Amino acid sequence: MTSTRWTRVAVLLLLVSLGIGGCGGDDFENEPRPPVPLAVTGVITEDRVTISPDSFGAGPVVLTVSNQTPDSHTVTLEGGGITPEEVGPINPEDTASIQKTLPEGAYTVEANSGGDVFGGIKPGRIKVGAERGSAADDLELP
Repeated sequence: MTSTRWTRVAVLLLLVSLGIGGCGGDDFENEPRPPVPLAVTGVITEDRVTISPDSFGAGPVVLTVSNQTPDSHTVTLEGGGITPEEVGPINPEDTASIQKTLPEGAYTVEANSGGDVFGGIKPGRIKVGAERGSAADDLELP
């Protein structure tokens, strides 16, 4: 091949690669990532359900509840306009988790055993505020 021919081939390859690189356009917006899931803990004692933290911003949450009573309990997360989530029964000295994206609002976490007709254990309360920030700038996320 002559050098003119090689030059033409190189220019043609360059134009093709530039043409392919320009495909795609601006059809899709760059949506921000959702907030990082927040680990929230709860404990069931003889008289109440305690949640920590009990106030945070809206977004994905993993609620892990520990049963520190001698009876098994079913745990229900409800309020804020969500479909109630239920897990259990949680056996004594065992844990269970609920994963949910919580919008702004007020929530209760109730623990009931099969014989708990009058709800002897006071429910835990959660206050969810405005949405937490995007996880776009958080490094080393799974």
